[in-house]
Amino acid sequence: MGGMVGITGPVSGLDDAWGRELGGDEGALVRFLETLDGAGLRSAALTLHRRAADKERRLAAARGLAFVEAREPDWTREESDLLLARTIGPGAEYDSYGLREGFSLVVPVVVAAAERVAGYDRARLRALRKVAVDYRWSVGGRYEELRDRIDVLLRRAEPVADGELPRHVLDGLDEYGPAMRAAHGELLAGAGVAAFLAHCALMDRPRATRAWRTRAAHLLAAAERGPDVVAALLVGIAAQPSHRVFELNLFGTGLRSLAGESNTLLVRGLVWAAVGLPEEWAVPLVGSVALHAGTGLGGSGGMCRSQSIASAAVAALGECPAERAEAAVAELGRLPRKVVNRTVVKNIAKAREAVSARAGVTASMLRERAVPVLGLDGRGVREITVGAWTAELSVREPGAAALSFRGPEGRVVKTAPKALREGRAQEVKAVRAALRGVSALLSEERSRLEEHLAAGTTWPAADWLRYYADHPVTGAVARALVWEAGDGAGTWAAGLPERVAGGWALADADGTARPVAAGDRVRLWHPLRAGDEDVARWRAALLDREARQPFRQVFREVYPLTPAERETGSYSNRFAGHVLRYGQARALMTGRGWAGRHLGYFSDGYAAEMVKELPVPGERPAAEGWRWRARFFVELVEEGPGEAAGPGADGAARLCATDQVRFERRAGSAGPRAWEEVPLAEVEPLVLSEALRDVDLFVGVASVGADPEWRDRGADRAFGDYWREWGFGELSESARVRREALARLLPRTRIADRVELTDRFLRVRGELGAYRIHLGSGNVLREPSDAYLCVVVDRSRAAGKVFLPFEEDGGMLSVILSKAFLLAADDRITDASITAQLRRGR
Repeated sequence: MGGMVGITGPVSGLDDAWGRELGGDEGALVRFLETLDGAGLRSAALTLHRRAADKERRLAAARGLAFVEAREPDWTREESDLLLARTIGPGAEYDSYGLREGFSLVVPVVVAAAERVAGYDRARLRALRKVAVDYRWSVGGRYEELRDRIDVLLRRAEPVADGELPRHVLDGLDEYGPAMRAAHGELLAGAGVAAFLAHCALMDRPRATRAWRTRAAHLLAAAERGPDVVAALLVGIAAQPSHRVFELNLFGTGLRSLAGESNTLLVRGLVWAAVGLPEEWAVPLVGSVALHAGTGLGGSGGMCRSQSIASAAVAALGECPAERAEAAVAELGRLPRKVVNRTVVKNIAKAREAVSARAGVTASMLRERAVPVLGLDGRGVREITVGAWTAELSVREPGAAALSFRGPEGRVVKTAPKALREGRAQEVKAVRAALRGVSALLSEERSRLEEHLAAGTTWPAADWLRYYADHPVTGAVARALVWEAGDGAGTWAAGLPERVAGGWALADADGTARPVAAGDRVRLWHPLRAGDEDVARWRAALLDREARQPFRQVFREVYPLTPAERETGSYSNRFAGHVLRYGQARALMTGRGWAGRHLGYFSDGYAAEMVKELPVPGERPAAEGWRWRARFFVELVEEGPGEAAGPGADGAARLCATDQVRFERRAGSAGPRAWEEVPLAEVEPLVLSEALRDVDLFVGVASVGADPEWRDRGADRAFGDYWREWGFGELSESARVRREALARLLPRTRIADRVELTDRFLRVRGELGAYRIHLGSGNVLREPSDAYLCVVVDRSRAAGKVFLPFEEDGGMLSVILSKAFLLAADDRITDASITAQLRRGR
């Protein structure tokens, strides 16, 4: 007796035929198989499939397997599962080399068995499909045929029974599936739910076809509490931590993600089903899924938690009908500041254009109409009763949220009293959550308005009044900015918004006000369009009023084209040749919307270009005007000898060098492949200035020259010459704006008689000596020897409570002022590292 003890039992006579086959009697095995019934054929095939794992006996076994495949016996689900489990996944009897070499010999019977059963193991079939794709170029194989047969199986809907989910729906190959089954067992057992979810799990692409969506809507309508099922499962994925997902591949490896492949398909289907629901929570929930899946592992970076889920959620938002367009654009508008994966970012832009075109207005206009008021009244205040107390949530210029509690006797405190924290804990928690929601929305509105500033958007006066000046949330940001109103004749009047009888006016720096008329156009004031005198007036006015803006507008740096850039023609070298701390620079770049490959000690990691598509005016339809993008080139540089040299544990670069900045444009109606490089002289001034401003920020904050401790790293330090040149050289545009701000701030301080500004330095006279603080790097030199003095200050105690008009340059303004206050009283310094240097210099 030979064979195996399998699911269908042993097969008598198989070993004898097998021995004769191996002994040279080719055909003995097939002649024996011809005598068997269906059960015998299946049992023999299970034995031969195992023996085919041996390379020396594979061809003989394959002849028998091919015969069984052609006879098409009625396989059982258990036998199909066994064949798949032996072929791929943990415990498989074929290693990666063996499966590759024998794929077209041993896999056909595995696929044939799955084709004859219901409820086959989709996860392992999907893994086999990947092998077929990877090996499709092998000569003489059946890879493409097998791939196509597997595709048919994976697209095939299975019969389901109410109360019993198909095993590939919320399976156990990740943490998400078991968690959802455990949390929502009763909900998932409802009538029609299994059929609906099985249909969702067929979503093997980012976009759903019309036929798929029609079928999904029909099944969802028939499912018991169908909308609740969709909501529960999407809330689950939006809160699912990334984890190592088990994959049934040849090597047993897995990547960090939100869900395994089967459940990823399910979630794709759920987001498409959700956007067809009328419930108000549907679109925001799909947006939350897109945000969670699209942000990087750990919440940052370009490798999404799940690019597949993020792309599907973004595509679904882009297909929202016109009546849901405002909500969809509001969700899509939240994403670019957090999602930096280039593929997903491109999809976001396409989705915004698609949904806004369907609504007949621009994406920007839709987004501003969808900004919620969050229960705030016209004063920007929301009152919430908590027991005998009243919680007051408010927003104030220049866009800050605050929470206070007013007692029954009228006393106001900033934190919840103990009685509320203990007796009304859940209500206090809800109020604090509301505060976080307002703060997050204010942050989004600051970013959105800065995009409009960079783009030069204009609004009709009626829209500006409704969506900006009078809006409870956006208004707190908008009213702290300088605006311009024009009547269409080319004359613009600038001012800060000021409420007057019958409406709003713009108050100039000198106090005169111009009413905003019904026929006006309104735009944000930009220093690039203003004369030097106007810029100086506004800077002086804001400092006199100690008015801080939500982002740097009046003190914004501008970067007109230089003679050197006219000479180079197609590129700018203005910020080339700097050495940056790569991790810090990369974080700044992604935060400002620049995307590109990572630098590191791996293939293609030694050079990269960071790309940013510049914002376009919000009133311009997608098909009109030009689209602009900037390309900033960076390269990996070796740090040099020493313990800190070389890559980090993940192979990432520690330092990078900067190179050229180039610009491209395409017509708004052209496709994404239509970008063409243009000479700098043809770049719109606002586009050029805003892009170069970003690059100046990267250099100013992340340069090794800005590290006061770089010089003291020992003999192994690298780039010492660069550190000295950058740390004490000519000022950049951002440093020149900083110098201007200091010229206005210093006379107001208690050390005014101990400081003076030179072209590049702030000179400070102390009791023990005199010092020069570089206005670009903050590095300090002692006079008269020009010896370097390493001073590291606590910027949280910055500058003796001096009002600072901006701190968006890495905090350098407060660093310089803090050092000036410290050195002006050098006889009272207690920091041992500084006093030791001062003693050496005597």
